[in-house]
Amino acid sequence: MNLVQELKWRGMFHDAMPGTEEQLTKEMTTGYVGFDPTAASLHIGNLATIMLLVHLQRFGHKPIALVGGATGMIGDPSGKSAERNLLSEDTLRQNQDGIRNQLEKFLDFNCGPNSAEMVNNYDWFKEFNFLGFLRDVGKHLTVNYMMKKESVQKRIQVDEEGEGRAEGLSFTEFSYQLLQGYDYYHLYKHKNVRLQMGASDQWGNITTGTELIRRIDGGKAYALVGKLVTKSDGTKFGKSEGGNIWLDPNLTSPYKFYQFWLNLADDEAQKLIKVYTLLPQEEIDTLITQHNEAPHLRTLQKALAKDVTTRVHTEEDYLAAIQASEVLFGKGDISALRALSEDLLLAVFEGVPLIKVSKQSYQEAGSVVEFLADTTHFQIFESRGEAKRMLQNGGVSINRDKVAASATDLNFELLQGKYLVIQKGKKNYYLVAVE
Repeated sequence: MNLVQELKWRGMFHDAMPGTEEQLTKEMTTGYVGFDPTAASLHIGNLATIMLLVHLQRFGHKPIALVGGATGMIGDPSGKSAERNLLSEDTLRQNQDGIRNQLEKFLDFNCGPNSAEMVNNYDWFKEFNFLGFLRDVGKHLTVNYMMKKESVQKRIQVDEEGEGRAEGLSFTEFSYQLLQGYDYYHLYKHKNVRLQMGASDQWGNITTGTELIRRIDGGKAYALVGKLVTKSDGTKFGKSEGGNIWLDPNLTSPYKFYQFWLNLADDEAQKLIKVYTLLPQEEIDTLITQHNEAPHLRTLQKALAKDVTTRVHTEEDYLAAIQASEVLFGKGDISALRALSEDLLLAVFEGVPLIKVSKQSYQEAGSVVEFLADTTHFQIFESRGEAKRMLQNGGVSINRDKVAASATDLNFELLQGKYLVIQKGKKNYYLVAVE
């Protein structure tokens, strides 16, 4: 099985220029993918593109990751409905450092001839002046050619009345494909790059590069794009209700990251386990069969969540996420809660009402009923009577232990020295911080 065949069975192949598969089977080929440093971290949408480089290296080819320090100052219009805010050079540099660290988790930078490399297009664009770029590069592509690109057409569509879209397309964004095209040409000349890869929405920018190589140098270069990963409803994959799922643990906690994969729909899990893991075909087919026999066990989701969480973060983070999941879903006791770090405790109960009470008011509460009503500002129970009735019915737990209606003393252990986990009924959680 060659690289293209591997990508096809995994559902990762969308299109390639004629001759690409032949080039990849003929010799070790250097290929690259560009990453936009307009955020401090890559997200799981980017991870699908990283996996193209991972497979490229697995099949003996040389991967290059280009961090767009120069093009990041402009922003790629592909897939965008409006122009983005431009970032400062300092912000972009910080973002590049974070992305570089993340890429090193997936690619081998010390494995001989096909070791991965990282480059920054600011290193060659900083030598260009505006007139020099127009003279040496811009003259090789016509405006007609650039206007035909899908990313341009979508932004300059006209409605039935002949009016242009309000957003339009600035010259800055219009020039992006020329800059990306020159990236390919530069790497072709100086790094022997013969292949650029990316998501399917990058096809126009990538083929601009192959055309530039042909027109300037008479050379032959290739393009391969993977399928744009989307959710079942067709929307772009990589976001939850709270926003992007980032690879940086400071932006998306390992627990939340693990939960994202665990909560995928069955059809999404079956598709994405092929994209985001390196599990072989036989093993994935076995997992799919096992899952279909007992869908309630969520075999696919668990295998996917374990693999990706471990590779993006660590095995320790994965095990902590499992432990935290047991706490939230009723299997853990006080010892499980006690074992959680403060960060993980807050991650587990993210979205749960956080009620802050002073140490004095907590210590002065005359009973558990008073604490659950008055002291917590009536955010858990609207009255002492309601709290008492729920206690009598055995419907209240504090730190996973049922609380009796007769309880008076507040002798509960404060988790991490300050937190109490209150459960009201089966599904209602509250986190009380005694400060």
